[in-house]
Amino acid sequence: MKKILLILTFMLCIVSCETNASKDANISSTEIQEESTPKKQFPTLEPNRYNVGFLIMDGVYNTELTAPYDIFQHTIYRENIKAMNVFTVANTDEPVRTFEGMRILPDFNYLKDSLPKIDILVVPSAEHHLDSDLEDEAMISFVQNVAKEAQFVTSHCDGAFVLAKAGLLDDVASTTFPSDIEKMRKMFPKLDIRDNTLFVHDGKYITSAGGAKSFEAALYLCEYLYGKAIAKSLAGGLVIDWTLDGYPHTIITK
Repeated sequence: MKKILLILTFMLCIVSCETNASKDANISSTEIQEESTPKKQFPTLEPNRYNVGFLIMDGVYNTELTAPYDIFQHTIYRENIKAMNVFTVANTDEPVRTFEGMRILPDFNYLKDSLPKIDILVVPSAEHHLDSDLEDEAMISFVQNVAKEAQFVTSHCDGAFVLAKAGLLDDVASTTFPSDIEKMRKMFPKLDIRDNTLFVHDGKYITSAGGAKSFEAALYLCEYLYGKAIAKSLAGGLVIDWTLDGYPHTIITK
């Protein structure tokens, strides 16, 4: 009888030890999985700066994104000005692929993240800004909501179509990519769309022809905010000859 009890006790110990070991293994596996899952890293936004949000999506064109991004980011290297925090916003946490193939990880997801107040909204052109993107109600709503409190809303190339769809250009003059001006006039016949100009500034809206001229539109906003000397300094840092003299542009004064 004693032998039987000893055997049963031994077997129970084995089962108990195996069960506990299994639980420990599962816990360790879960802990390891949680530790290996990276947490989203938000950019550090320095206080007392303009917050500049760049709206990006699949098919965004490199130049209309990177040109103003470069200009605005370089303001942090200038003294005695209110510099700019630059960051990207999208409707996803997954990498966005530009039209040219670059992969960009968005800083903020406007569908679920708590966003900082955006002082300057930049809408670069994207592949489907003349068609399917204009049916994206969440994106259009985001642009409308940001525009209510933003100090400036800017677009480059066909990004103007997004602003027009959002109803932001109803009472202002604007422009877009030169070969798409007639398309924009046909799609939005009531708008005041200017041609033979490389950017239009009307109120808090600045729309540009895009392409390499996105640099100039961004430099113009910097000159407007900081003065000619800072704008020339920013341009010089990127080896750009900058002057408004003789540059085809339109400034609406009211």
